[in-house]
Amino acid sequence: MSLTPREEKVMNSILQWESSYFEYEPTDFEATYERWVKQQLNQLNPALIEKMNNGIDAALFHVHALIQNSRHQKDVRERLLSEARIFYPEAEEIEDLKACSIDQLTYIAQQQIARSRMLSLAQGGLSGTGGLLLLGIDIPAMIALQVRSIQYIAMNYGYDIQKPSEMMMSLKVFHASTLPKRYQHESWGELMEEISSGEADSFFYVGDESVADVSWLSMPLRQGMKGLIITMLKKKVVQGIPLIGVLFGAGMNYQKSREVTEFAHKFYQKRFLMDKQH
Repeated sequence: MSLTPREEKVMNSILQWESSYFEYEPTDFEATYERWVKQQLNQLNPALIEKMNNGIDAALFHVHALIQNSRHQKDVRERLLSEARIFYPEAEEIEDLKACSIDQLTYIAQQQIARSRMLSLAQGGLSGTGGLLLLGIDIPAMIALQVRSIQYIAMNYGYDIQKPSEMMMSLKVFHASTLPKRYQHESWGELMEEISSGEADSFFYVGDESVADVSWLSMPLRQGMKGLIITMLKKKVVQGIPLIGVLFGAGMNYQKSREVTEFAHKFYQKRFLMDKQH
């Protein structure tokens, strides 16, 4: 089935985004930092890396299970369906949202994305106070918020993450969106291949179920460095508040949330339009 003129326009905007987003030229600082990260990872024992990857995969599945079974997740599903009924009164299941237009779904998604970014801003600001507990939970809290944001975007476009295949796809999107920029283009291509082949449409996931790999480990390393900087900024207080650390933590988490949600939103928009063409 061919796309409508409006859908064609949205698809073209996504293709333009792809061509600009993946033409990444790192700054001198970023290139130096990436070399340092690569050196650190190369020094790790391969057996330890595999153990870490397996641990991260297990943790991501647990995060998904906690999110899926939470009361908040159920409330979000109901809110999505309620908002969709404004445009499509017969919407009863998440898959029914596919009956809405791309503009309608984009409008709904943007409301949730804005809320997710504000949550990341607040969470980053709290970690920026430099408290040991808040710093200690910064990485798991950030991962949980980002996984949840991606799953909301998936459901918004009619992909129910209660299906094992959609759960795995959402985790793959999370992995790709949090990789260093130089690896993202390849991962985007792999995601496109999966949805083009139809593997993602089955109830059970039939591809490689591993999510984390050595390239992804730079993400927790980067967050660890952020924690060190926040600890140093903790001493710079304004009226008893480590204001610079709070602003730094909030800004870092907001920026990462913006990148992740933009990547995920473009992916699910494109997948929605590609499904319309079949």
